[in-house]
Amino acid sequence: MEKKFLIATLAASFLIVGCAEESATTPKSPVVKVQQIKLSNAAAEENYSGVVKGRYETNLSFQVGGKIISRDVQAGSLVRAGEILMTLDPKDIVEQSKSSDAQVASARAQLQLAKSNLDRYTELFKSEAIAAVVLDQYKTQYDAAQAAYDAALAQAKQSQNALEYTTLTANADGVISEISAEIGQVVAAGQTVLKLVQTNEFEVAVNIPENKISAVQIGQRVTVDFWATKDIVEGTVREISPMADSASRTFTVKISLPEVRNIQLGMTANVSMLGEISTQAIILPLSAIYQTGNDAQVWLVNGGKVSLKKIEVTAFDANNVQVRGLSAGDIVVVAGVQKLHDGQEVRTGD
Repeated sequence: MEKKFLIATLAASFLIVGCAEESATTPKSPVVKVQQIKLSNAAAEENYSGVVKGRYETNLSFQVGGKIISRDVQAGSLVRAGEILMTLDPKDIVEQSKSSDAQVASARAQLQLAKSNLDRYTELFKSEAIAAVVLDQYKTQYDAAQAAYDAALAQAKQSQNALEYTTLTANADGVISEISAEIGQVVAAGQTVLKLVQTNEFEVAVNIPENKISAVQIGQRVTVDFWATKDIVEGTVREISPMADSASRTFTVKISLPEVRNIQLGMTANVSMLGEISTQAIILPLSAIYQTGNDAQVWLVNGGKVSLKKIEVTAFDANNVQVRGLSAGDIVVVAGVQKLHDGQEVRTGD
């Protein structure tokens, strides 16, 4: 009897172990969260970082060359139109002006002599004491003296102007944003020494990638918010660069701003604008993307099994992506994509 009981006990144990082994070798298919693709039209919001600038920025320079002897402003100085900013040493130009004045005096004396000769020989001609050809010679001398005098006057005026050009003044109200020359430095005519930014009108400059620039139009309304002041205003696209930057391959876009208090040059701003409207746009959660190398893929469920499908990401934000490459009705795994393998059986659920 005991022998029969032992045999029955062993048989039951083998049966339990066999069932456990069978259960271990045939695990249940994992449950995945899926989303069925539905096509729609969407316009993605694009955000770009920009910098506050003055609409009018002027590179200031002297109209004559010379040595700088004074600088009356600092970087960041607020200036008014006509205010003196820098001064050149005028000594050489003063000497040139004196030389020009002497040439005027000499030309005036020659003109007076030519006029006296012309008057005297005109009277002699009237009394038929000289021939007409002699009178013509003195008329020519007088005309030449008059031309020389006029030239000397013009040269003297130019020298006086040059003396005035030794003082550099502000052409408008604004702020000095850059100084590129110092006292004691010798500068050439036309060499930039200061940069003046007019503060009566601000704008924001942003750089738009070449694949997004077609969605930007002159006059387009955009939203501009300032990180430092928390102000949010509506701006208008004023200018689009006709050529991309050779290094960054981006286009500079300038956005006019309404009058905003508390903003200053150089502040950062975030510019939000709507991108191109994408027909048949597909929006997926970011967790649905399975990245392998440089390729973006998703897992499709078909017949209870998963397979990889390559897609193209066209836009994204913090939680969602806009993609191309899927069809209406496709079932995409949107959670747990890193634990799947090709051909694996899955169960769909919430």
